Amino acid sequence: MPQHLDPRIVRVGIEVDGRLKVYEGSINVPFNITASGTKYANANQNECEVKITNLDKETRNFILTETSPFNLNKTQKILYLDAGRQSYGTVRVFYGNIVTSTPSQPPDIDLTLKCLTGNFQKGNIVSVNSPASAKISAIAQQIAENLNVTLDFQASDKNIANYTFTGAALKQVDKMNSTGIISAYIDNNTLVVKDLNLPLANRRTIVNLDTGMIGVPEVTEQGIKVTFLLDGQTTLGGQMDITSQIYPAANGAYVIYKLGFNISSRDVPFYWIAEGKRI
Repeated sequence: MPQHLDPRIVRVGIEVDGRLKVYEGSINVPFNITASGTKYANANQNECEVKITNLDKETRNFILTETSPFNLNKTQKILYLDAGRQSYGTVRVFYGNIVTSTPSQPPDIDLTLKCLTGNFQKGNIVSVNSPASAKISAIAQQIAENLNVTLDFQASDKNIANYTFTGAALKQVDKMNSTGIISAYIDNNTLVVKDLNLPLANRRTIVNLDTGMIGVPEVTEQGIKVTFLLDGQTTLGGQMDITSQIYPAANGAYVIYKLGFNISSRDVPFYWIAEGKRI
């Protein structure tokens, strides 16, 4: 019997002023969705560029109007990107704020959205004064509340003396990393705080030829870079176990510190690009 391909699911949600519109690209709809970006396990903002082709005129005008820098509505414009396959469902690939929206030149009918994680919080000025000695977990919880995100705390809890901060709320993540003992970053809508150079618990990906590894792992200055098919397990800050028959020297366990993605609802790309350090 012939084998059937596991159909892809690529879904984009755009929320403006509390109104959410969802667009799903597949072989059964007239428009195509492509997306690429990079997520970082540090204070850098995660990046994403989404291109939607052949949207109807009314929908294009809604997105371009609501996400325009000339729009007097200063509430945050949110975009989320989910992707996966029918067999296992979707995973949240990206969540952030729309920074720019640009239409293509005729005769193409493309709409390109550029997004950054937590960009809206750059304009949120906060002032924090902790007690003379405060636990990192308590400081992290306060930062998560200031950023309006959830907290995933997996670091060894320690006391920090005289923690104070005044400035843009998003810059608090950078200050947490300055302690040098933890890795703090925003992944989608979660503030993650973990021990430096250690992976998140229960977040493990097996990368080999049978699980969808593409090509041969590349050695980088900090460890390894590998491309593999998009799955539902891979997480920024998680562990990946690499087994390569062609390059066995690269085999081993790594913690993912940089996670890129390149996906499309119709074209060839549908994969992660992960960079990791040896555990």
